[in-house]
Parts: sequence; structure tokens; C-alpha cells
Amino acid sequence: MEPTEEWWRQGAVCQIYPRSFADSNGDALGDIAGITSRIDYLERLGIDAVWLSPFYPSALADGGYDVADYRDVDPRLGTLADFDELVAALHARGVKIVVDIVPNHTSDQHEWFQEALDAGRGSAARERYLFREGTGPDGAEPPTDWVSMFGGPAWERVADGQWYLHSFAVEQPDLNWANPEVRADFVTTLRFWSDRGVDGFRIDVAHMLTKDLTEPLLSRSELDALPVDGLHPMVDRDDVHEVYAEWRRVFDSYDPPRTAVAEAWVHRSRVPLYASRDSLGQAFNFDLLLADFDAAQFRRIVVDNLELAEQSGSSSTWVLSNHDVVRHATRYGLPHPDRDAGGAPVRKHGTDWVISGGVDPVLDRGRGERRARAATLFMLALPGASYIYQGEELGLHEVAEIGPEDRQDPTFFRSEGTDYGRDGCRVPLPWTASGSSFGFGPDGAHLPQPPWFADYSVEREEADASSTLSLYRRALALRRELQSAERLAWVDTGRDDVLRFRRPNGWEVVTNFGLLPFVLDRDDALLTSGPLDAGALPPDTTVWFGPGNTY
Repeated sequence: MEPTEEWWRQGAVCQIYPRSFADSNGDALGDIAGITSRIDYLERLGIDAVWLSPFYPSALADGGYDVADYRDVDPRLGTLADFDELVAALHARGVKIVVDIVPNHTSDQHEWFQEALDAGRGSAARERYLFREGTGPDGAEPPTDWVSMFGGPAWERVADGQWYLHSFAVEQPDLNWANPEVRADFVTTLRFWSDRGVDGFRIDVAHMLTKDLTEPLLSRSELDALPVDGLHPMVDRDDVHEVYAEWRRVFDSYDPPRTAVAEAWVHRSRVPLYASRDSLGQAFNFDLLLADFDAAQFRRIVVDNLELAEQSGSSSTWVLSNHDVVRHATRYGLPHPDRDAGGAPVRKHGTDWVISGGVDPVLDRGRGERRARAATLFMLALPGASYIYQGEELGLHEVAEIGPEDRQDPTFFRSEGTDYGRDGCRVPLPWTASGSSFGFGPDGAHLPQPPWFADYSVEREEADASSTLSLYRRALALRRELQSAERLAWVDTGRDDVLRFRRPNGWEVVTNFGLLPFVLDRDDALLTSGPLDAGALPPDTTVWFGPGNTY
């Protein structure tokens, strides 16, 4: 395979949340044509690919991840012709396109599920999903005490008394991946989009498809006590890779082969199974999403994930923000979260701040932005693929000023307000410094934009050579020029809070995670996340040095 066919190994990918990127028709909802209208912006950003979050017909019970038709475009977002135009426009600029596939569940509005409701017990239609009889008198109690990922019971009763499993929102019934019809239909879907020119796929909750619901079903406590070792009844089962082996054959039937990346929240020892050449080929590494701005944590994460990439034969992926977490400019401006004995955050970083409406604890915006810029330059220089989330190139913070009446995330409603969900990172982008939606569209935005968005608008940042947008553009252009073999060597700095590494061509990166300046031994900086100070690297700053010494 020619290296150009493996663009995904060290590509820079921009995740677009279509409903919040750009609105072309004034209905306050972003759409496919809106993305096409911003092709120049995407090209100037310097990315290798766009990843589109779901754009399929959906009732938006979960921001589009409740899919009613896997082979169409939501009419509110456009048409298949609009999608084809977007693909052609991206490809004309040398930009690939990756689309989301959501295989664990459909929408309850999907024709299959509506057919299952009408068909009744024992029907072939119900065998596409996971229906079970209830317990207790007249089956009025759910089959088990399982809890959904969004809170509340994981079972919902239908009119004839049976119950269906939904691991997420009630509007997202789980599919039965033991059913050959389900497997065949998704192969059809993969070919449908591949034939339209899609270059790759991001697989939502890739570790949850296959399940063993053999009676008697275990209780929640019994499930929790089982090891997750490939045989667990509900998650990260070895047999899911039978599905992905079939998908791999589909991907490889195209020239060039289609790519895939797994969203798999699994133990690190299991990640190579998803990233192997026989399975999906690449897996997301979310460790930086959970890390503090801390040198020891960053170094351990890099070492661990490069080892995993070597085991799988794939490349690592690096992510600082996405559509599911508080934006990293905000996370880094808040106190570090409490951590459990294993080092994991006790509570999602930024959750309490969002619930307080952005008041408590106090957000240090300036520090958050400095650290975000420094972390970004560190991340973009690592071997592997870099994923950026729309708006981070503007230095956007999380929006906490969203009232209960405007919230859309089902997590907010199912948790009865104890978790404010993910709306704050999905607020429509500011393109201009004024207007009813800061240039997002002709009239309004589906989530409220705060007044401070004006200062982070594309319009203002394009006019400022020191802006975060200008930094991203320079970094991504340089990254493409400097990219080398997928490895690095650590260089001792004499300080635990300063990390330095060198890529094989001599590209060097130094990041100061500490509180004191670090004296540099080079004066040929190519790029810095912030100003240097008389030959020293200030705290919360990263510098790139050009190729020189090699190893």
C-alpha cells in the first residue's frame, strides 16, 4: 500500500457537529450546505479530513445519535444531493471525509422498530432488537434492574407488555447483533456510503454491539462483579470482532481501502483488538480527555499509547476535545478534579462548574487558553493521528450559560438536572462578531450563544496574527511539512514538569507544565504557543524547534 493511501495514520482530522457548524437556510440549525459553504475555511485550517457527526434522519433524542434511517440525510440538514456536493467539494480540496456509524442502537422511529411494535411477540421484526418478558405479576416489572448509560432503567415496556433493552436513551433501542439480518443491513450501509465517496467511518460505542442475553439474566450487581475479559455478557465481547472482520473485508474491497476508527471505552489491554488490521484498524485514545494539565500524566499517556499502537500495528490517535466533554480551554482553567485510587476523575471534569452556570469554581479563562494552546502544540507534534473538534481552533470555552428551558441533551433530563450534559460544547460556532447568531446563519441558533462569543469569532481571529485560529493554521501547515516516522525520543530536561521530545527528523517539542520559566538551549524556534521570555519558555507554553539533530 502506498503511504498516501494510509493518510489516516498521521492525519489531522476535524470533527464537525453538523447541526452547530453553519446554517445555510435560516432555520437556526446547521446543515450540509452550510458546511459546503465553509470549504475555504476548512481548507485554510490545514486538515487532512473532516469527520461528520451523525447527519441522518433523527428525532434528536440524542443529538442525532438516534438514527431513523442510516442511508439518508435528515431533511432539516439537506438531501443526498447536498451530501454528494459536500464530498465532491472536500475531495476537490484534497480533504477526506469520515462519517459516523451508530450500530449499537437505532432510533425508536426507525422503520424496523415501528414494525417490531406492530408485529408483536415472537415476530421476526422483534428479533432484530432485544425484547424480553418482564418479571413479577403480569410481567409488570422490567426483566432486570439494569441502568442505562443516560440514567434511569435500561428497559422500556411496550403496549403488549414486552420490554426492550436500551443501553442509552429510551428512544434508542439496542439492536440484536446475533441476527444475520442486522449484520447484513449494516454491510449494505457501509457500501452505500463508500460508494458515495466516503473515505472512512467512525464507529460509535464499538465495544457494545454484541451481547449474551441467555436466560436467566444476571442482576446489575452480578454483571458489575464479572471481569470484562472478552466474555462479559454486555460489553467488549470477543465476538464483536467477527462483525468487524466482515466489515474489514468490505473496507478492503475498495481502492483505496476505506478506513475506520473505533470509539471503544475498554481496558488498555483490549484496545489493540479494535485497532488491529483484521478489525477496524484504528481506535480512539481518550486518555488526554481525562488528564489534567500535568507533565507526568501527559508523558505516561504518550508512552502507554505508543506501546499500544506498536502492539496493534496501527497508529495512535490524540484528542483534547470532542462533542461529549467540556472543552479543554475550560477544563485547563479550572482546578484539577479529585481522583480515585486508580487515578481516574471522581466526576467528569467541569461538571460542577457547568451545573453552577459557570460560577463555581472560578474559571481562569486566560490560564485555560494558554494551557489549551500549549497542549494543542504538544498533541499535534505526537506520532499518530490528531483529532480536533470544531471551535477549539478558535479557543472556544464551554458555554455554561444555558438555562434548563434551552437544554437538549437527554443526559440533563434523565439525570433530573444533576448532570447538565453536553450542550455546552455543541453551541453553534461564531463566524462574525455581530448578528443574530454571530454569522452561524441568517437568523438565530438552536442553542443560545453568549455575548462573549464575539471575541472568539472567526472574523476577529482571522484579523489577529496572535489568535488561536492563526496558531492552529500555522501549526497544521508546519505539522504537514515536519511529519516523520511514527516514533519519538524523550530528551531529558532536568525537570519533572517540563517535557521535551524529538521526532526522527529532529523536530523538537518542549512544553512547560510547571510554574517557573525553563531556560532553552536553542534560539531557532519555529512556532510557540505564547511569547518566549528572553530565551526562556514561560509556564503553560510549548515551543517547536525545526529539524536539526536526528536519531
